[in-house]
Amino acid sequence: MPNSTPAQDATAVTIDDVRLADVARQMDKRTQVDDLGQLEAGLDALETHGRQKAKIRHTIARLLSPLIAIVAVLIIWQVIITLQWQPDYVIPAPQQVWDAISAQAEQQILWAATLNSIRRALQGFAIALIIATPIGVALGLNKTLRAIFGPLLTGLQQLPSVAWVPAAIIWFGLSDATIYTVVLLGAVPSISKGLISGIDQIPTIYLRAGKVLGARGYLSIRHILLPAAWPGYLSGLEQGWAFAWRSLMAAELIAVSPALGPGLGQMLDTGRSLGDMALVLGSIIVIMAVGVLVERVVFAPVRQRTLRNRGLLTA
Repeated sequence: MPNSTPAQDATAVTIDDVRLADVARQMDKRTQVDDLGQLEAGLDALETHGRQKAKIRHTIARLLSPLIAIVAVLIIWQVIITLQWQPDYVIPAPQQVWDAISAQAEQQILWAATLNSIRRALQGFAIALIIATPIGVALGLNKTLRAIFGPLLTGLQQLPSVAWVPAAIIWFGLSDATIYTVVLLGAVPSISKGLISGIDQIPTIYLRAGKVLGARGYLSIRHILLPAAWPGYLSGLEQGWAFAWRSLMAAELIAVSPALGPGLGQMLDTGRSLGDMALVLGSIIVIMAVGVLVERVVFAPVRQRTLRNRGLLTA
């Protein structure tokens, strides 16, 4: 073979150097890509871990918040008792209240009264829901009906439920019908107005799109109207339950009869009749506890899920 010239050798060396440089650059790029991938994976892991820790802290804080409030109230309460600002028959000590409630529990009065009141509240709220939903849909869709009956609905909502107790006693006597009437008149306006408010917030394009797709009448209400109005409807349900529970307590407190069976309102009235302030405060605490428990167990999770599904809550 002929010997290569120096120029050819230099050209060959140059080509080899270029190829080696290309290989080196490709390896550097792959290394950089791998490093970036590892860095992104590490950042994702840190972000996920941070979100999990934040969620855990949020859950712990949410669970401990009521306990902190209870402890703070007990401390202030005990300080008032220690300073003896009022005699114990006016402001009893926490231990006296606990003893009064424990005595009611030992006599099976507390549990029977609590369960009976919750049963009445749930039944009355269910009936109110059945009545209020069609009213809310009708007034939400028909401006003429709203103009006619809207002020009446607002007036019923503003009227204290306890005002209906004397009238209900005259109409139905001391019976369960009296209690349910007061509960309905307290809950129906709030549920209806909540649904009306939710309907007002629905973009009109949703209803038009539903008509184009053939959703009319019941199908439109079931699949478009109620889901779209759900946030306002849920607010109405929460407020309706609060009104139902307060109305029930007012009715049980006034319409007292052995024929009605036990109730928390009746237990409260018993404490008043006996001048037992410990029993009065204990009954109030139980009534508050039931209301808070229903809100935390039933409505709060539904509200959190609704906000999260609509992109309004990230935690």
